[in-house]
Amino acid sequence: MDDLDFPKVNRVVNPTPERGMFSSIQCAARWSGWNAELTHWAIVLGDQPHLRAKTLLALLDFAGAQSNQVCQPSRLGRPRHPVVVPKTVFVELKDSRAATLKEFLQALPSGAALCELDDPGLDFDVDTPADYELALRLFLAG
Repeated sequence: MDDLDFPKVNRVVNPTPERGMFSSIQCAARWSGWNAELTHWAIVLGDQPHLRAKTLLALLDFAGAQSNQVCQPSRLGRPRHPVVVPKTVFVELKDSRAATLKEFLQALPSGAALCELDDPGLDFDVDTPADYELALRLFLAG
């Protein structure tokens, strides 16, 4: 972040990262620095840089039409990331007792609206050096 000159005042730091991804999301929901005019947040995994631009645009278009509902892409009927969260739901994250984002989303009364998309990248994330090498072969080759 320093190398990118990203202002320290705009960084959300998770003091307990060992608690996992959901604790980082909750830290973001607790942060008081958000622009009050924001209406939605996209929770995006850092290990999915291979997603197609048209996949992301389709999800954003879909979320725009479902303005008050959490929206997720799905592939073969299975919910995937990234997740687009409206402000009304985002503020609930900070006090959630759920253990994971998946558990939080499953407990929502209206659930998430799913946007079925045919992008094999939705089924793949990069967790190891071997995954990275495979992603290079699969997603840069075509």
